[in-house]
Amino acid sequence: MKIIIHLVLSAVAVFVTARILPGVKLDSFTTALVVAVVLGAANAVLRPILIILTLPINILTLGLFTFVIIGGMVQLVSWLVPGFHVASFWWAMIFALVLWIINAFLSGFS
Repeated sequence: MKIIIHLVLSAVAVFVTARILPGVKLDSFTTALVVAVVLGAANAVLRPILIILTLPINILTLGLFTFVIIGGMVQLVSWLVPGFHVASFWWAMIFALVLWIINAFLSGFS
């Protein structure tokens, strides 16, 4: 039950973030659910691999390159999920940052 609540809260965060940012387009709440699932799967599978592969540059930038990785994953999800469009890589990075803030706020309710 807790996983379902977390998934719905993540979908709400994706939906709200897409409504706030003009460079991000989302068709419906169902699309937001799909984006939340695909982004969660990408974070679970691809992110650790990419962080290990880019460890030297991550160390040089004191971890700031992680934002580039997360922005790239948002772009990947935008490419994979129909009905979810991010205008550019910079909008993807802003989307990731705002999504993180909204998720942090909503995690207090779960």
